[in-house]
Amino acid sequence: MEEEAEKLKELQNEVEKQMNMSPPPGNAGPVIMSIEEKMEADARSIYVGNVDYGATAEELEAHFHGCGSVNRVTILCDKFSGHPKGFAYIEFSDKESVRTSLALDESLFRGRQIKVIPKRTNRPGISTTDRGFPRARYRARTTNYNSSRSRFYSGFNSRPRGRVYRAGLERHHGIPLTKKSVY
Repeated sequence: MEEEAEKLKELQNEVEKQMNMSPPPGNAGPVIMSIEEKMEADARSIYVGNVDYGATAEELEAHFHGCGSVNRVTILCDKFSGHPKGFAYIEFSDKESVRTSLALDESLFRGRQIKVIPKRTNRPGISTTDRGFPRARYRARTTNYNSSRSRFYSGFNSRPRGRVYRAGLERHHGIPLTKKSVY
């Protein structure tokens, strides 16, 4: 028992020493890139859509190998389920490879027709979901309640669509209503 305890202490000391040491020069850990570096890397990258869910990075690299030297293949996965989302990004070593890879647009990869376009750069502060006005607190100031925008943002629907059953009134307010009552 004492020998095992001593071995365990030695292993813990070795792990602590390795944790305190700086990482080896070949493995610098997570790389933090500036915006300019990200834009430059995005200029050398492509988006590949309609990728088969069972595809691997090695298969994608082999498919695009003729276009140029591949630095990185990223297959995006859902963060909750871990399943692939069906698209990937491929980063090449030079910008010319992006132009040559566009020739593979609509080519077959694992029996599926893939979509290949240059990767766009996300700029900080610009969102594709931002429509220029606050969505949650917007109140329509028009008197025309039939316009689609005023109905959507004012919080009420001026005319319910279809049949609306009010069976819940009987339970909450004691008002007896038949099952097919409509207001």
